[in-house]
Amino acid sequence: MDDRDPGSRIALALDVSDLDTAKTLIERTREHVGTFKVGLELYTAVGPAAVHAVHAAGAKCFLDLKLHDIPATMGRAVSQAASMGVSYLTVHCTAGLDSLHQANANVGSMRLLAVTVLTSLDEAALDAIGMSGGPRNATSRLATLAWDAGLRGFVTSGHECALLRTAFGEEAFLVTPGVRAAGSNIDDQKRVMTPADAIAAGADLLVVGRPIRNASDPAKAAAEIARQVRLALRQ
Repeated sequence: MDDRDPGSRIALALDVSDLDTAKTLIERTREHVGTFKVGLELYTAVGPAAVHAVHAAGAKCFLDLKLHDIPATMGRAVSQAASMGVSYLTVHCTAGLDSLHQANANVGSMRLLAVTVLTSLDEAALDAIGMSGGPRNATSRLATLAWDAGLRGFVTSGHECALLRTAFGEEAFLVTPGVRAAGSNIDDQKRVMTPADAIAAGADLLVVGRPIRNASDPAKAAAEIARQVRLALRQ
């Protein structure tokens, strides 16, 4: 990470359904964004073409497929993602230790990011799916499982960043979704943070979606997020 370049700390979620819209977003925000996240919606719609579009812009690709399967399938899927040259790929911690081991064995130069607890889930939602103890306890348990499997990257709410930074130290690479500028609409996210708060908590990479993507001027919105990141890095 280059702390002199706030764009290196920002990943824009390309949660759109067609390639032309994605390319337009990349073009309009590339000056302020170093990584673009290709998630399930766009990848299901256009496949590897989305990855190629990110690379064509000279940016890093964060492939957010949240893989969750048996060990052999996880290993082969990770290998395919690595062959596309993506920088980051997400896998679910709840796939289990064996699947995480197999994924890590096929990672190549790519960084695997272990998804702990989605930012749309609060304590009540976790209880409903049988994960008692609240987000902090669930995050700690799942992150430790992934760490034991050899993964060093994590996707976690900003509210749990400090917890994981304390547990794993500087070797951990922490990615925080649900980032919102102060005063923004939180939409369907339950646990959000401002860029400054997320960085102070230990986040390495901030995932921003709707505040930029749905803005009337995405370039201006991206520039404002970058400004807030720059100020936070100077603290």
